[in-house]
Amino acid sequence: MRIVLVDDDKLVCSSLNIILSSQPDLKVIGTGYNGLEAISLYESLNPDILLMDIRMEQMSGLQAGEEILSKFPSARILYLTTFLDDEYIIKALNIGAKGYMLKQDFDSIVPALRAVFIGQNVYGNEIVSKLPTLLSPSPDISIYQRHGITDKEFCIIELIAEGKSNKEMAGELFLSDGTIRNYISIILEKLELRDRTQIAIFYYKHR
Repeated sequence: MRIVLVDDDKLVCSSLNIILSSQPDLKVIGTGYNGLEAISLYESLNPDILLMDIRMEQMSGLQAGEEILSKFPSARILYLTTFLDDEYIIKALNIGAKGYMLKQDFDSIVPALRAVFIGQNVYGNEIVSKLPTLLSPSPDISIYQRHGITDKEFCIIELIAEGKSNKEMAGELFLSDGTIRNYISIILEKLELRDRTQIAIFYYKHR
């Protein structure tokens, strides 16, 4: 199994290279340190698997993966990162990556590579537990954008829909009760609604 390894941390690259090269069926044929190098290495070496980090200078692993998969739809890309961000996981799923692993799951990297090589999709335990939520229907964000609702205001709308009080929201968002009240007033004005109940109804209506 021929592997290209891309990570902006040279120590991580070196450590992974040693670990992978110790396996009789794995061979690291190229190493890069950013997304641009990942694209170049993939095009020139055509590896069986591209094992790649996400946050890197010049070009992220997600950007590189998207470009590679647009040119080589059968490319096997396995992401290895320290970040459990929902946005990154969803993006990796959407572009067609074969897996998403956390660097903390060091012992799982070699089995994951072997699984991807035979056609399986592989996600770490923490990612698997998030998938049901991430894959559930999401709110119609466009309608909020048309009303000029900001990310923070949308977060408050979600909490209102969950039945949270001003005090509970203030605690979760590290804001004062007065700030929460101000946000709610702005939301009511933007959405042309009368009260918190209508905010919750609006939220569920546009899921």
